[in-house]
Amino acid sequence: MARYIVKIRILYLPLRQVGIMSRYDTNLAPEFYILSMLHRLGAEPSLTLANKKAVDIYVATSHDKFITIDVKGVAGAYDWPASNIKEISRKDHFYVLVSYEGSIQDPTCTPSVWIIPSDKIAGFRKRYTTRTNISRALVKSNGEDYKDAWHLIVDGKM
Repeated sequence: MARYIVKIRILYLPLRQVGIMSRYDTNLAPEFYILSMLHRLGAEPSLTLANKKAVDIYVATSHDKFITIDVKGVAGAYDWPASNIKEISRKDHFYVLVSYEGSIQDPTCTPSVWIIPSDKIAGFRKRYTTRTNISRALVKSNGEDYKDAWHLIVDGKM
């Protein structure tokens, strides 16, 4: 009776090259960061999961109401794409701008965060022929009050 030895080699291939983030991951990382920070600050946030949405996070308030958040994130020190921003001007809706300042793959990096009420975001928009952005230069020069303004969401001081 002949015996055969069969060697099987298992090759594990990554789904994508290590070190290269997809655009979807670049969008998810800021959403999970904001979700984590809100939990750390005692809020009750919930993440919405869909590709095309105007609300990324709901935050339950103590008054049986919700605050809604649209997170815009960039890996580098760039303007935030804003062509999909709807004209929502409500006291309970915020745009949270997140920038990893070119260090998104560094786990020790703390991103820069601006929390801007929806009725104030228009002052930071720049419209071009083919796109609309939230201007980083305008946010940095005129948005100091919104830098790390977690109290706007957590304390409900809208």
